[in-house]
Amino acid sequence: MCGRYTLFTPAGDLEARFDADFAGVEPSYNRAPGQDLPVIADADPTAATRMEWGLTPSWADESFDLINARAETVREKRSFADAFERRRCLVPADGFYEWVEGDGGSGGDGAHGGTGKTPYRVAFEDDRPFAMAGIYERWEPPEPDTTQTGLGAFGGGAEEGGDSDDGGPIETFAIVTTEPNDLVDDLHHRMAVILGPNEEETWLEGDSDEAAALLDPHPADEMRAYPVSTRVNSPAVDAPELIEPVE
Repeated sequence: MCGRYTLFTPAGDLEARFDADFAGVEPSYNRAPGQDLPVIADADPTAATRMEWGLTPSWADESFDLINARAETVREKRSFADAFERRRCLVPADGFYEWVEGDGGSGGDGAHGGTGKTPYRVAFEDDRPFAMAGIYERWEPPEPDTTQTGLGAFGGGAEEGGDSDDGGPIETFAIVTTEPNDLVDDLHHRMAVILGPNEEETWLEGDSDEAAALLDPHPADEMRAYPVSTRVNSPAVDAPELIEPVE
């Protein structure tokens, strides 16, 4: 599973790495589901586009918020198959978090960690940015039923937790996961598909068979994993201190 990641590489360095415009992208040490995050879509690989992390298929009647898609079934599952075939993206990152059962104590909201779990950050040894394999969808929430009488018929949409202030289409994405490499295997039974620089163009532009051939675990060479503060448990906390190693 990939449920939280970092992207603090300066925009200029990201632009040089991905040959795309990252204007307006600010550093983040705790990117979380539900946030609008930068991705590079096949429709326009020259610029990072903001999409909401948590995929909802175009045919859905309600928000699905699917943050991950399994590599083994992404081509067959109805929720992901069309996006895999037609709408792929790169999800830039420079690290991701996993939580491990242990003496981690407590902290944050416990959504991905909590009492007894220790958060670990996984990254390349030099913290260089990389691309995770993603798929995306354009979903238009159904119009609210305004035929009923009572308070619900008068301006209640904003307080009902709608995904969009104006009810317009929402672009959402999910990260594809696969079996872990030797490093991540000690932390979790899944990991994000990390694409090599020479694989990114194929992921965006190749056919489905070519893309499927890329869905394997990235070698553990040059990668590291280390424990970090349980403050990362809360998506509301976003600070450079989150990536510092702790005892």
